[in-house]
Amino acid sequence: MHEPRRILYIDDDAGTRRLVQKLLGRRGHQVVTAEDGNDGIAKAREGDFDLIAVDHYMPGLDGLATLEALKQLPGMPPVVYVTGSEESAVAVAALKAGAYDYVVKSVGDDFVDLLERAFAHALETGRLVAAKEEAERQLIAANERLAALLREVNHRVANSLQLVSTMVTMQARLLADPGAKAALADTERRIQAIAQVHRRLYTSGDVESVEMDEYLAAIVEELQATWSSPVSPRVIRLEADALKLHTDKAVSLGIIVTELVTNACKYAYADGQPGEVRIRFHRDPSVDAEKFRLEVEDDGCGLVGDEKPKGTGLGSKLIAAMARSLSSAVDYDNQHKGCRAVLIAPL
Repeated sequence: MHEPRRILYIDDDAGTRRLVQKLLGRRGHQVVTAEDGNDGIAKAREGDFDLIAVDHYMPGLDGLATLEALKQLPGMPPVVYVTGSEESAVAVAALKAGAYDYVVKSVGDDFVDLLERAFAHALETGRLVAAKEEAERQLIAANERLAALLREVNHRVANSLQLVSTMVTMQARLLADPGAKAALADTERRIQAIAQVHRRLYTSGDVESVEMDEYLAAIVEELQATWSSPVSPRVIRLEADALKLHTDKAVSLGIIVTELVTNACKYAYADGQPGEVRIRFHRDPSVDAEKFRLEVEDDGCGLVGDEKPKGTGLGSKLIAAMARSLSSAVDYDNQHKGCRAVLIAPL
């Protein structure tokens, strides 16, 4: 340690204080001494020191208690612990308490040489610690900026999808063909399923995953409002675990649920007949703890043999495509009296 430093040396031994002050002073350092822990804490609070050395055995506040008090001061410099004991437990306790290095006290120049080397090591360690803390601060700030940017992107995407959904609805109102109007209505529901994901992303603190119980509840609320009427009442019930899925998986699952529930509301029950559609979304430990199970079922007319759900076929193609993106497929339980669709996929 060649660069002159301002050092605070805390030790109840007057002879050692004079020795350290004299020998380190010859090497260009400015040394301020303190006779006990309280004196050292007071001087550390007032002075601008590059380094502090603390003796272990002192009356009143011992070295560890002094070190603990020093740690509470703002801008604490690195501390080297000094002990007259070669017990490793003392050194370990000091390092755990926050000392950067330790020196076993001896007589003469050797002790000061060791002390100066410990100071140099403490300064280098302090520099590395400060650099690490600054890098962590910059990383946290960068992550916060990125998260804010992603929330803004998701906000804009959700708004854009809402605008597209409104345009589709307006276009449907201008059409006379019932088939075209129904197709556009289905398209609007698919857009809303995707938009719901982006709404969840920009309103939550997590911009990479979606809380599926909340997301599915929002989809169910929209589907309930769409399909239930006094003439043909539909009740859509949801049981969902509080599981998180990555954004892409959430979108795929949302579209699958939208298509399956839409099919059930359209075709499972006759016009004017009340009906219920049930959605269950759970972790499936019976198969694999790292997989989830989705079931959408009704008590309607059901499927005959290998019959596929009714409709234009686009919904079935979307379901199959979204299931493939989840590394799975949708199966239909022929034993159920109505229609039950089951999907098992990795979390």
